[in-house]
Amino acid sequence: MLFNLLESLRPFLMEHGLYRFFMVLDQLGFRAALAGGLAFAIVVAAGPRFIRWLREKKIGDKAQFDVAELNAALASKANTPTMGGLLIAAAIVASTALFADMTNSYIQYALIVILWLAGVGAADDWLKLTASSRPGASRQGLYAWEKLVFQLGIGLLIGFFTYKAGTAPGSESLAHVLNLPFQKTYDNPSAPPSPHLFYLPMLVYTVITLLMMTGMSNAVNITDGMDGLAGGITVIVTLGLMLLCFIAGFEDAAKFLLVPYIPTSDELAVVCAATVGGCLGFLWWNASPAAVFMGDTGALFLGGLLGYVSVVIRQEIVLLVMSGVFLVEIASVVLQVGYFKATKGKRIFRCAPYHWHLHRGGWQETKIVARFWIVSILLVALALASLKLR
Repeated sequence: MLFNLLESLRPFLMEHGLYRFFMVLDQLGFRAALAGGLAFAIVVAAGPRFIRWLREKKIGDKAQFDVAELNAALASKANTPTMGGLLIAAAIVASTALFADMTNSYIQYALIVILWLAGVGAADDWLKLTASSRPGASRQGLYAWEKLVFQLGIGLLIGFFTYKAGTAPGSESLAHVLNLPFQKTYDNPSAPPSPHLFYLPMLVYTVITLLMMTGMSNAVNITDGMDGLAGGITVIVTLGLMLLCFIAGFEDAAKFLLVPYIPTSDELAVVCAATVGGCLGFLWWNASPAAVFMGDTGALFLGGLLGYVSVVIRQEIVLLVMSGVFLVEIASVVLQVGYFKATKGKRIFRCAPYHWHLHRGGWQETKIVARFWIVSILLVALALASLKLR
C-alpha cells in the first residue's frame, strides 16, 4: 500500500524534490525488513489481549490421544488457548498489505491462500472447541474429506491463476519450467535459457500446485503438537524460501546461480518476511510453556503458503528438502495408519506423529523441539548449497 502510494505520488515528489525522502521504499529488502518487523510487533503487542480474549471465550485446547501416557503428559496444557493462528494471519496480511506491491498478482494470490486456509482451519477449530456447548453436536471439527476438498479447491484455483500470471506473451515463460535438482536453466550466466528445458502444461502445473499446497498444509498441521515445534521450523524454512524469492526475481542473481528467473516473484519476499516476523512473534507466546497454540487456523495456512511460494519460484524440490522434518512427520502418520490397518492392530512407531514416538521413548519435549530446529537449519543450508551444484 505504501509502495503503491509512492508509485502514484512519484511524479509529484520528484517535481518538488521530495522523492529522496521516500525512495528507500523502492528497495525490496527494506520493505521486506519492515514487513517482518511490523508483523513481529503486532503479534507481540496484541498477544496478551488476544490470549485474554480467547480465555474469556473459553477457546482452549482439549486434545485427547488414545495413549494414556500422552494424556497424562499433556494434562498441564489442558485448556491452553488455541486458534492463535488468527493473530499470525492478521499480522502477515496487514504487514504485506502495507509494504508489498498490491498490484502484483503473486501477492494477491498469496493473501487469498492465507485467508482461505486460515478460514478453513478456524472453522475446524471452532467446531471442535464448541462441540460440548452445542446441544446434540456430533461432529468434532470438519470431516477429513471436507478439509481436503477446501485444500484441493484453493490449490486448483491458485494453480490455474498462477499459471496465467506467469504466461509471457509470445514465448514460453520460465515460470512454467520443470526445475529439477542440479539442472541448469542457463548453460552459463550470459546465455539464454537452455533449449533442453521442459515446460509444464497448465494441467500438470495446476496438479503440482494443489499437491504442494495440500501436502505442505497437512504436513505443518500434523507437526504442530509441541510448544514451538511447528512455528520454529516454519521460521527456518521460510527464511530459506525468502532468500530464494530474492534470487528468482532478480535476473542477474538467477542467471548467476543458473535457476529460473521469474519476473516480479521477488515481491513474495515481503510475504515471507512478514511470515517470519509473525511466527517469531507467535513463538514469544508459544515457547514452552505455551500461553497459546496456533491450532489448525495457523498450521493449515502456513503450510499452504510455503507450498504456493515454492511453485511460483519453481523451487518445489528445494522446499521439500528444506521441509524434511515436516515430511517425516506426515510420513510417520501415513505409515502408522496404513500399517495399523493392514496388520489389524500392529504399529511401526510407539505413537504418531514421530515427535510423540520420540517423547514416549524418553526424550523431553524441549529437547525434541530444539533438535528438530537444528535438523531444519541443516536441511535449509543443504538445500541452498545444492543451488551451486549445477
